Amino acid sequence: MKHGWLVSLSVGVSVWLLPALLCAQSPPLDQIKIEQAVQEALDHNLNLLAERYNVSVAEARVITAGLRPNPVLSTSASIVDHAIFHSGTSPYDEAVRIDFVFERGGKRERRLEVAENARAVAQLQLLNTIRTLVLDVEKACVEILLAKANVTLAQENLQSLNNVVDINTHRVRTGDLAEVELQRTRLAALQFQNQVRKSESDLMVARKELQALLGRALQEAAVDVVGDLRRDTQPVNQDTLLHQALSLRPDFQALQRDQARSTAELRSQIAQGKVDYTIGAEYHRQEGNVKEGNVFALYFSAPLPVFNRNQGEIARAQQEQEQIAVKLRALEADIRKEVQTTYQRYAISQETMQRIETQMLEQAQDVRNTMEYTYRRGSSSLVEFLDAQRTFNETRQGYNEARADYAKSLYQLDAVSGASVNPPAGGVH
Repeated sequence: MKHGWLVSLSVGVSVWLLPALLCAQSPPLDQIKIEQAVQEALDHNLNLLAERYNVSVAEARVITAGLRPNPVLSTSASIVDHAIFHSGTSPYDEAVRIDFVFERGGKRERRLEVAENARAVAQLQLLNTIRTLVLDVEKACVEILLAKANVTLAQENLQSLNNVVDINTHRVRTGDLAEVELQRTRLAALQFQNQVRKSESDLMVARKELQALLGRALQEAAVDVVGDLRRDTQPVNQDTLLHQALSLRPDFQALQRDQARSTAELRSQIAQGKVDYTIGAEYHRQEGNVKEGNVFALYFSAPLPVFNRNQGEIARAQQEQEQIAVKLRALEADIRKEVQTTYQRYAISQETMQRIETQMLEQAQDVRNTMEYTYRRGSSSLVEFLDAQRTFNETRQGYNEARADYAKSLYQLDAVSGASVNPPAGGVH
């Protein structure tokens, strides 16, 4: 019996000391705020850095589109057999010729129009990548704050059970409590210890995900988010949100600009169907053993548009234009749906958070405190106390998740309206 008591005491002490040992062994954390995390991601996120090159590529294509065709310079020299040359019947021949291509149909202007619209599309797509990255970082920060709150809650619950274990240990020593009751409380404490470990694991995973979004190597110091969860009080108007989304969303603007690019592409392909003229000039010098002569010549050439008038590319550009128009309507429908569902999530999360705050949180706390007091005095059973403890734990955890969901919904509102990358005057809320 004495041996079993020592084993039980060792388990209880280990349960009580393990959180402290884990904290002591944890490496130092790099603490940042949500705004700092967003800025770091914008500076160092690898996917965003790769996306920026699309703008540089589009700018290079603008340069290429504005270039004119190069003139063609050609030279030639010929000399016949010496016997014939000295007979005076065939001259020595030299020629220099240059040809210019004159583009018709405004090809250069049409190419520039297409390239400039494509550059604008790349810039807007980059802005949309920034919009989604900002949202991902903000949500990852909220996940860390939620995980930290759950770790704190689990540790508080464990500490409460450890206090009960200490009291029951003393009661067993004085003969006021059966040994089996002490074992049951220690088992409950171990279950809460498992909850602490799970919460700590969730926190570690959330930190690693944020670390990847920030462009940090996984072997660097773990990042920790400090500050409070976002909680706006100003109400949101759904109609205003939709208007902002259709005005500010960079993905919608990018598709609109892509529609303008497709129109310019159609004009460019029609221009490509116009034949170009090639005008050349040649200086021709002839030398014989008796006479010399110079010849100046002008040349004109143009392809005959009998078979190829660029019909295929014109048809392709027309179909592409119609395709983008359909995509634009589909994206508008998706934005309307996204605004509606995001607003509903915002309203539900706000209502849930307020209901837990006003109707459940304080009552669950009071019930748990009452049951803990009565259990310590022997007026209630361990099952009743643990039931109250679990109800309180579920309520607090539900409250933490409701606060996190509300903060996420606020960031989602910014993202769905485009205000996170292009805030309107007065803000979204």
